[in-house]
Amino acid sequence: MTTRSSNQQGAFRGAEGPGWRLYHGDCLPVLRSLPDGCLDAVITDPPYCSGGWSAAQRRRPPEAKYQESDRQPSFAGDQRDQRGFVAWCLLWLEQCYRAMKNDRPLLVFIDWRNLPALSDAVQAAGFVWRSVVVWDKTEACRPQPNGFRNQTEFIIYATKGSIPPLDPAVYLPGVIRCPAPRERIHMTEKPIGLLRELVRLSPGDVVCDPFAGSGTTGVAAMLAGKSFLGCEWSADYHRAAGIRLAKVAG
Repeated sequence: MTTRSSNQQGAFRGAEGPGWRLYHGDCLPVLRSLPDGCLDAVITDPPYCSGGWSAAQRRRPPEAKYQESDRQPSFAGDQRDQRGFVAWCLLWLEQCYRAMKNDRPLLVFIDWRNLPALSDAVQAAGFVWRSVVVWDKTEACRPQPNGFRNQTEFIIYATKGSIPPLDPAVYLPGVIRCPAPRERIHMTEKPIGLLRELVRLSPGDVVCDPFAGSGTTGVAAMLAGKSFLGCEWSADYHRAAGIRLAKVAG
């Protein structure tokens, strides 16, 4: 990988191995330090800042919103209100846009509550919004009494410029049916099968995830023969992701 700018030499904080590098800390300084046009895809699952029906409920810690027991460590950045969420997303999306090559894909996970807010930030950062992909978590997810099962989350698909030039062309479904992991490292972990599908849209080598979590995007990228550049704030999840990435690389 050749994605480190001159001001990063000797200042790297994180873990790395053959074909991968995982920074530990806030993604914004890392993204700002990347050279222009060095990334081939950004595929990421940022904090949704959702998980409630009111502002007070959304300000609860992630472990109170997304899991029924303390099985996994918590994570930061999930308690912004909607206006703060848009402003924050614009900060890191603008840096992703600058660091990406032209005609490259952006894929960002979100739930239904902040889907409109994220779509605004994506377009304000300069990306062309292409579609919304539905992740069908199957009937295994929790039911909703007298309503609808919480069965879907979403992926905003956008590009920097034109649609990526893939040869041969890749045809992906608009609804990807894939159950959530039964055994999770991260409380909002996405399934490896889903990420392996998304990685197919990268026409080049370097896949970036600024919110790496337990490293699923990186594992999917490396299994596809690509290299991975990630960043993770939580020390617990940074350590867990590093172990997973090293195991795949090895």
